[in-house]
Amino acid sequence: MLDILSDFTLQNVMIGATLLGIISGVLGTFAVLRKQSLLGDTLSHAALPGICIGFLVAGTRSLPFILTGALLAGAAAALVVVFLTRTTRLKTDASLGIALSVFFALGIVLLTMIQNQGNAAQGGLDSFLFGQAAAILRSDLYVMGAITLTAVALVTGLWKEFKLISFDPSYARTLGLPVLALEVLLTTMIALAVVVGLQMVGVILMAAMIIAPAVAARQWTNKLGVMAALSALFGVVSGLVGSVISASATGLSTGPLIVLAASVIVVTSLVFAPETGLLPTALRVRRDKFSLKSRLVLGTIYRLAAEHGDPAYPAEQAMIDAFHRTDTSAVLSRLEQRGLVRSTAHHPEPTPHWVLTPKGLEQAQTPLDQSGETQ
Repeated sequence: MLDILSDFTLQNVMIGATLLGIISGVLGTFAVLRKQSLLGDTLSHAALPGICIGFLVAGTRSLPFILTGALLAGAAAALVVVFLTRTTRLKTDASLGIALSVFFALGIVLLTMIQNQGNAAQGGLDSFLFGQAAAILRSDLYVMGAITLTAVALVTGLWKEFKLISFDPSYARTLGLPVLALEVLLTTMIALAVVVGLQMVGVILMAAMIIAPAVAARQWTNKLGVMAALSALFGVVSGLVGSVISASATGLSTGPLIVLAASVIVVTSLVFAPETGLLPTALRVRRDKFSLKSRLVLGTIYRLAAEHGDPAYPAEQAMIDAFHRTDTSAVLSRLEQRGLVRSTAHHPEPTPHWVLTPKGLEQAQTPLDQSGETQ
């Protein structure tokens, strides 16, 4: 493992994956909270014509030109979405779909045209579709690092404004904030995240890196700051795990493995997150149902005792089962463990009988909304 980690190419890939995880995690948080998950997909696909135009302008596979073209194309797609949403009856999802289709189709046309020119410099240009992490150079990392640093600095400086337009844009307008300008800036920054991830995972899979870490982080917290930090952490972890697995095996692409690692984090979060996870929720529901059933059985024993005018009246288990139309053995055992009832014999009847303990009598007399069962 140490031999693998000392590899210069892998080091470049891991640094790039870390930068990608940070920027996509932080900015993806706002995309998810603003219910614009499709935005990352749109901007990543819209980057393809920019990549091709950057290549045509530079005449070679120059990363600064290509990334600049991708950023401008993504920003143009974002402006198209804003224009369609504000000037037509189209909803946001329809506008995003139109921008995605048109820009990606244009990118495919330009890519095909470049490949048909026979220019040897275009070799590897199609790798931006699915990413080619191994081709990242140390000079590329400087560009990616500068973009990441700029994006994080902008988010930090405009944290309150971005937070306000994400949760209550109408209130932000009443405060005199330039909501439209802030939305355009935030969208452009998401395009920056797409630019950072082009070489790592490509335009096809980049949408997953914008959305997956933020979706996973959302399951663990209700605080924006914590969610952004967790999202960045999940993005970094998925990037590093995908990079190491790709380096330790032959013929495995780094980009798809990074996305798969992020998907595993999402699934794990959806299942095991304490508040919203499927498993904890199912356990809480089961516990609440059992707790309610315990309260109802306790109330049944209490009412039987009250009707007979004897707090220590022994209620027959068969009668309790008949009243609730189910076997209550497990519930009665649980109540006995908690010291609320105790089993007793009632001659000449051989069947089990149950009596309220003083603690159980007090519990049964407590109103349901004040009972410890419902707290």
